[in-house]
Amino acid sequence: MKYFKTKGLIRINSTYVSYFTLSGYFDTGLFKYLYFVVILSLYVLIIGSNLLLIVVICMNRSLHEPMYLFLCSLFVNELYGSTGLFPILLVQILSDIHTVSAPLCFLQIYCVCTYGSIEFLNLAIMSYDRYLAICCPLHFNTHMTYKKTAILIALTWLCPFIGIVVLLSLSVPLQLCGNIINKVYCDNYSVVKLACYDTTVNNVYGLTYTTVFLCIVSLILYSYMKILRVCFSGCKQSRQKAVSTCTPHLASLLNFSFGAFFDIIQNRFDIKNVSNIVGIFLSFYWLTCQPLFSPVMYGLNMSKLRSMCKSLLLSSVRKCRPCGRFVQLE
Repeated sequence: MKYFKTKGLIRINSTYVSYFTLSGYFDTGLFKYLYFVVILSLYVLIIGSNLLLIVVICMNRSLHEPMYLFLCSLFVNELYGSTGLFPILLVQILSDIHTVSAPLCFLQIYCVCTYGSIEFLNLAIMSYDRYLAICCPLHFNTHMTYKKTAILIALTWLCPFIGIVVLLSLSVPLQLCGNIINKVYCDNYSVVKLACYDTTVNNVYGLTYTTVFLCIVSLILYSYMKILRVCFSGCKQSRQKAVSTCTPHLASLLNFSFGAFFDIIQNRFDIKNVSNIVGIFLSFYWLTCQPLFSPVMYGLNMSKLRSMCKSLLLSSVRKCRPCGRFVQLE
């Protein structure tokens, strides 16, 4: 067994890793400042749009309904996921050495994984809410009470936090034979692939966790099939109302699922036919586009939410206008 010292610490068979290198970045010269401005603008836009909708829902009692409370939970998760990605991404764009300390890397893995899990669960309870509202309208108020809404939101956040703790408890103790992650952010499976020894337990847990969410997506799609069946069997007015309500939910699910599942497939099967730049872009597509896509999609398609946003913005503009009176200076 080979021993050697590094900064006062002893490494055994190259198993001690104090930092990870993100090899997904490449030298862009002075263009890195342009990329920094673009990514920063995108981050500010995500923060502003999601915060606006959260404030609108919280301030208006007429929006304190299950559907809008689930939306509020979704927007909070978008802020959480973006904060787990963008700050490190912005630092790495300006840096010449793309390294991340091991604790910070595992913290980002925790944020990214919990964000993805919460997003799927949020979309699931939103589809359940729409299913009850459209397919069982007479029993909606008895099935979807405020207490049940609060329990569903709490479980949506609690279950992923516990599940990812277990995932990381299997990944953190691994002895690694390398520290290079071929991505622009830290990813759990990329770390597991660096392990020196057998990772069967990690792989089984990861596949089980992924399978659970595949089942959840299947249930979501099944509920929307039932919803569409009811919509097309009803009158034209109810059909239009139901379709306009469900369209943003379904579009958000398809957008997020595409990015997330491509990332999973790319990790598990090492797709080599895709160019490096395209692979890097698609690997964090679900982390960057969904937080921007959701507020735009829901804000534009839901008339009640859209009108509330307009009234809030107009009132804030009126408050910022000068009164038009001038004080004469003597």
